[in-house]
Amino acid sequence: MSTLEIKDLHVSVETAEGLKQILRGVDLTVRSGEIHAIMGPNGSGKSTLAYSIAGHPKYQVTSGEVLLDGEDVRAMKVDERARAGIFLAMQYPVEVPGVSVSNFLRTAKTAIDGKAPALRQWVGDMRTAMEKLRMDPVFAERNVNEGFSGGEKKRHEILQMELLSPKFAILDETDSGLDVDALRVVSEGVNRVKDTTDIGVLLITHYTRILNYITPDFVHVFVDGRIAEQGGPELAERLEAEGYDRFLAPSV
Repeated sequence: MSTLEIKDLHVSVETAEGLKQILRGVDLTVRSGEIHAIMGPNGSGKSTLAYSIAGHPKYQVTSGEVLLDGEDVRAMKVDERARAGIFLAMQYPVEVPGVSVSNFLRTAKTAIDGKAPALRQWVGDMRTAMEKLRMDPVFAERNVNEGFSGGEKKRHEILQMELLSPKFAILDETDSGLDVDALRVVSEGVNRVKDTTDIGVLLITHYTRILNYITPDFVHVFVDGRIAEQGGPELAERLEAEGYDRFLAPSV
């Protein structure tokens, strides 16, 4: 059983006008086997939370803690956080020219486990996972995300999550830009990992449509860098019906 604890987290980001505060005291605990949906309007701090946990240098933690099994990850570099068990599926996955998907994933697995996986077993595991995500086998030899469609990039992110087996996965708007079929396949992949491991998931989304496929244990509504309300799946249903207007200050 692992725990990811965010305690009174304040985060600022560097802008052309100087530091701008985004997170204003976030408290959140995710345990193994739990799915937490993070919802909220644009600019509410959802993605800032994701990148702060992962260690993006653009985001400066000004106070608070991020604890993985009691250890403050703020002292860890990005790669150290990944090896410790924190996985981030980015909203806009980057291209890595000259590095094949197969080599990228095997290198990542080696870094996490401290030894290279047996080649035959690894090839079989990768092929099986790709089949379940309905990915053409030729993608294994293509450069990472180069020329991939939006849906292909998101499937590749879930492929990484399935093969690397992190303790916690942060999925930053994984549903963004997906058509109905791709959304279903990606969601099935998340559910499959959840059902076969004790992974904890932070699922960041604007909309409730992905929650028709992935049922959260908890829903947290972000507004102006804070958690404005939290509850169970019924909260997502209420947001679908009412939107975020009741959380937002009226325009003057």
